[in-house]
Amino acid sequence: MDKGSISNVSNLAAESDVIQELMDVIEYVSLFTYFRRTQRKECFNLVRRMKLLVPLLEEIYEFDEPVTNAVIRCLYDLKRALLLAKKLLKFCHDGSKIFLAFEGEAVMGRFRATYDKINQALEGMPYEELGISDEVREQVELMRTQLRRAKRRADTQDMELAMDMIVVFSKKEDRNADRAILERLAHKLELHSIADLKAETIAIRKLVKERAGQNPEGSQQLLDLLRKFKQVAGIEDESISNESSVPKTLEKSPSLIIPHEFLCPITLELMTDPVIVATGQTYERESIQKWLDSNHRTCPKTGQILVHLVLAPNYALRNLILNWCEKNNVELPKKEATGGSNNFAAHKEEISTLVQNLSSSQLDMQRRAVTKIRMLSKENPDNRVLIASSGGIPSLVRLLSYPDSKIQEHTVTALLNLSIDEANKRLIVREGAIPAIIEVLQNGTIEAKENSAAALFSLSILDENKTAIGNADGIPPLVDLLQNGTIRGKKDAATALFNLALNQANKVRVIKANIVPPLLQLLTDKNLGMIDESLSILLPLASLPEAQNAIGQLPFVETLVELIRDGTPKNKECAISVLLELGLHNSSFISTALEFGVNEHLIEISKNGTSRAQRKANSFLQLIE
Repeated sequence: MDKGSISNVSNLAAESDVIQELMDVIEYVSLFTYFRRTQRKECFNLVRRMKLLVPLLEEIYEFDEPVTNAVIRCLYDLKRALLLAKKLLKFCHDGSKIFLAFEGEAVMGRFRATYDKINQALEGMPYEELGISDEVREQVELMRTQLRRAKRRADTQDMELAMDMIVVFSKKEDRNADRAILERLAHKLELHSIADLKAETIAIRKLVKERAGQNPEGSQQLLDLLRKFKQVAGIEDESISNESSVPKTLEKSPSLIIPHEFLCPITLELMTDPVIVATGQTYERESIQKWLDSNHRTCPKTGQILVHLVLAPNYALRNLILNWCEKNNVELPKKEATGGSNNFAAHKEEISTLVQNLSSSQLDMQRRAVTKIRMLSKENPDNRVLIASSGGIPSLVRLLSYPDSKIQEHTVTALLNLSIDEANKRLIVREGAIPAIIEVLQNGTIEAKENSAAALFSLSILDENKTAIGNADGIPPLVDLLQNGTIRGKKDAATALFNLALNQANKVRVIKANIVPPLLQLLTDKNLGMIDESLSILLPLASLPEAQNAIGQLPFVETLVELIRDGTPKNKECAISVLLELGLHNSSFISTALEFGVNEHLIEISKNGTSRAQRKANSFLQLIE
């Protein structure tokens, strides 16, 4: 047999195998009859599109002539794409409902990536070589068109659900959590029965185990919200499930129930070296040390700032764990002691010298020091902690008022970098930085203005700082930057203003700063790509009489109607939301919108828009009946 014949036989065998594997994947996902509510529509659409490939695969399988290597490569690319889809669908079937809702945007990113992979795999399919019928070819091409359309869709997640998640996760204390929001969330996520909550407990603990200690803050948030759902349902935490991520030492005795207090709150593993942090909470030493080395200065469980970083051994708890292990014939795993970050120590002396040089009488030395600190504060979290602990923040705040424009620029950027650390946010404000940053925002270089706006946004993450920035008249220069800045400056200003406008007192300040004209400018200039940002800022302001008066004096409603007609799916969602909010408080906006023909556009969206857009469109249509 010659090489060509051997190749043909090999290709036929490979073709047969991969087609069978592809059919098996499609059959597997077809068995799913249920998906988590947050991505349910997207999941069923993906399964339906995968099923459309069956006739194509059948015709390829029945094609009994030798196929080229190009066909085999195409089939293997399709196999990789469908395996990616299978993994995603399984995750949406079995995964944590809370995680899927909280990470909705990231999950949608995985769907878009999957659509792209399937589309790319089918792009080079040689239909003519394989003798594919016109009917099947048209069906596959229609499916590819649907995938491209789905990939371009900006957002399909329930935005109200996402906002509820943000609100609940922002609550640091149980007594502040809004019970109505929790109950609404539990209903939306279908987490209100013992069976639902037990399944969610297992899913979250599995997720935490797979993370292996990574992102402990996010894991703790998931566990805290699960606990709140159990409280709303009137169920004791322990009554649902004490299933934990079982350590390897317990795999032979899976029936053993580990006492809850013996598990590290970060990893949910049995603790071998429990230590107490400043808040009185106990963690596994290795887990909490990784948390601290990652530039966190809060207690993962309570969210409180740690007043010191000393880890005190919890001998009493360790003895209880040892006694329990001995009684149940469990051997604790041996762990090597972990040290602190090498990088943390390596830069300590250098940073101390640089901080001293910030107060030098020599301009060149000051400039070199602040430039280097700007660079180091950008590089990694450990440097931000070292700069702050070395007294760098007070020295930097003093330099903000220095007349040299480049020193100002480097200084405000260094403070922006340092403010990434939550503890530093408070320290920067405590040192009186806000008025000085606002001064740079008004009079600094272009880059200094942009980074000042970004710094104000970063600081305003903390609610108390939102008020401080508003009280210090930081809003008017941000509005000025929104109107007259570079594209980057406009984006930085928009982000800061959106965050500040979440504070009730700042809403009126934002309107008084005459924000409506620049928002209209952003809505009408499509080249800026800031329509969604503008609508997001406008939405929480729309209920204010001051905002309605300003909007009524400008061609705002006509612009909103145009976006409802011609905008992206997300543009349409947000534009309808804003117009609905305006109309609920002032019927004249509804009359004006009807004059511009909004009714027919709403009817179209109520049939073919995204789920949120349909809901908003129907609410608006009910309002004008």
